[in-house]
Amino acid sequence: MEKIRNFCIIAHIDHGKSTLADRLLEITETVEKREMKQQLLDQMDLEREKGITIKLQPVRMNYRDHQLNLIDTPGHADFGYEVSRSLAACEGALLVVDATQGVQAQTLATVYQAVAADLTIIPVINKIDLPAADTVRVSKEVVKLLGCDESEIIQVSAKTGENIESLLTAVINQVPPPSGSADSPLRALVFDSYFDEYRGVVLNVRIIDGQLSSKEEIVMHATQAAGKVNELGFLTPKPNKTKQLNTGEIGYIVTDYKSVAEAKVGDTVTNKSNSSVEALEGYEEASSFVYAGIYPASTDDHGRLKDALEKLALNDASLRYEPESSTVLGIGYRCGFLGLLHMDIVKERLERNYNLEVIVTNPSTHYQLKLVNGETKTLKSPAQMPDPSSIEFIEEPWIKGEILCPKDNVGGVVQLIVGSRGLQDSIDYLDDQVSIVNFSAPLATIITDFHDRLKSITSGFGSMSYELAGYQQQDLVRLDFLVGGEIVPSLSLIVHKTEQESVGREVVSKLKKLVPKQLFKVSLQAAVGGKIIARDDVSALKKNVTGHLYGGDVSRKKKLWAKQKRGKKRLKKFGNVEIPPEVFTVMLKRDE
Repeated sequence: MEKIRNFCIIAHIDHGKSTLADRLLEITETVEKREMKQQLLDQMDLEREKGITIKLQPVRMNYRDHQLNLIDTPGHADFGYEVSRSLAACEGALLVVDATQGVQAQTLATVYQAVAADLTIIPVINKIDLPAADTVRVSKEVVKLLGCDESEIIQVSAKTGENIESLLTAVINQVPPPSGSADSPLRALVFDSYFDEYRGVVLNVRIIDGQLSSKEEIVMHATQAAGKVNELGFLTPKPNKTKQLNTGEIGYIVTDYKSVAEAKVGDTVTNKSNSSVEALEGYEEASSFVYAGIYPASTDDHGRLKDALEKLALNDASLRYEPESSTVLGIGYRCGFLGLLHMDIVKERLERNYNLEVIVTNPSTHYQLKLVNGETKTLKSPAQMPDPSSIEFIEEPWIKGEILCPKDNVGGVVQLIVGSRGLQDSIDYLDDQVSIVNFSAPLATIITDFHDRLKSITSGFGSMSYELAGYQQQDLVRLDFLVGGEIVPSLSLIVHKTEQESVGREVVSKLKKLVPKQLFKVSLQAAVGGKIIARDDVSALKKNVTGHLYGGDVSRKKKLWAKQKRGKKRLKKFGNVEIPPEVFTVMLKRDE
C-alpha cells in the first residue's frame, strides 16, 4: 500500500483535463505511442464532439515503482454525485486551471467537495504555452482559493508535455498512500457501474478494506442484491485480468447482475459471508431534478422507443421513465433527468444509437403538493396538477448557486438573478477582475434559458454551478395553452402568479409564428383556470373565390364572399388544427 497513489483530476469544462490525462498515460508509457489518440479516456463520440467528459474513466499507471490510479471525472454539475463518489475513492486531486480563463464556477464547486473529502490538492495551471496565458493573474486566483503558497503551483502544458514529469513526482511525494485494513472484512466503494450486454454489469471499485478474489460471492449493501464475481482486473485503459484486488487498489469487477439498478454508484460491496459489515458513508439515491416528455416523431416507432429506453436504463440508473399519453403527440414517456445536459445526452443517444427521431416537450421540475385532505403528492408534469381548490399549498425546489463573472458584469448578473425570482446572497471578489456572486433561485427558472442569458450578459466569460437546497412554498399556478379552443397538455407550464401574464403573452406570440395557417381562423389562448389571460389569432388562409369572375355587378362577388364566410364558420366547428413537432422542440428554450 505504501507504493499506491490514488488521485483524480478536477477542473472546469475545457480546461484540459482529458489532454492532461493523455500526457500522463504517454509519459508513464501506459499506452504505446502508436496507440495514442486525443482524449483517449473519452470513449464516447458525444464526449469527443462536445469536448466534455460524460462518463468517468479509471486507469492504472506504473511510474518509478509506484502504482498510480487516476480517475478522469466529469466536470459538469449534472454529474456532481458521480464526482463526489470518485473523490471518495481517492486521497489526492490535481486541480487544473486554464491559464487563459482562470478559476471558473465548476472548479470552485468541485474544490469544495475535494476539501470536504479531506483530499490533498495539488494546484496545476495548464495551457502555459498559449500566447493568451496570464499565469500571474491565475496564480493569484489559485492562491486565494486554496490558501497555498505560489511556489506550490505547478505550471504545465498538457499539449506539449512541459513539466508533466514534475507533476507525477508531486503526486508520488504529496498524495498520501491509501489507508485501510487488509485484515478486515471486505468493503469496496462502487464509484461507477455500467452494463455490458455480453458480460453483465461491470463495477469500477476502490477496495477500502480487505481483499476481493475472483469467483467470490458478493452482496451490495444498499440494494441487498447478491451476485458473483466473474472476473477481476484493472484498466490501462485496456482491461487486464487479475486473480485478486487488494486493499487500496482500484479496479473493475465483472458481475452477474442484470441491471445497474442492482449495483448503484456509491454503494458498498461486501462478501456474502460478511454482509452485515458497516456500509461506507455517502451513499445517496440519484434524484431526477428535470422532467420532460419524450415522444416518437412517428407513432409507428413507439415500440422501438420503449426498447431503447429500457436499454439506456440498464446502463443509467439515474434515468427514470414512465408511460404518458398526449392527444397531440400520442403515446410517449415522462422521463426524469439529473439536469439539462443529462437530458440532451439521452436525446442524442436515442437518435444516434437507436436511429430514432424523437420530440422532447418543455422541461419542468418536480413540485411537492400538500392537499386540503392532508395528503402530499409529488407533481412531475404540469398536466397532472389537480383542481386548485383541492390544493392547500405548493412547494418548489430551490437551488444555491455561484456565478463567476468579470467585475464589470456584476450589475447585469444580479438583474438576471432578480428577474428569475432569485435572491442575491453575497458578492465576493477573487481578484481585481473576477467576482463571485452567491445566489439562491427556483430550479424551474434555472433549467430554461438562464445559462444562455448568463453567457450573453457576460460575453461568454460567466460560469455557474449550483446544488439543490430544499423546497420553498410559493404561489404557483398552472398556465394552459389552447389552440383552436382545445387545451394542449404538453404545452402547459407551472409558473409563479406574478409571471403568468408575461409568460402567457410570450408563449402565445411564439405559437403564432409556429402554428401553420388553416382554411379558418385559429385562436391561440393562454389560460389560468377558466380565465383567459392572453390571446392572439392565426389568420385564415386566403382563397380567391372570385378570381374566375370578370366584369358584371359587384353583388355577384359579395354573394361568393358571403358563401365562403359561412363555409369557414362551419369548418371552424369541425376542423382540427395539426400542431407541428417544431412547436415542442422550439419551446425547450423560451428565448429562441
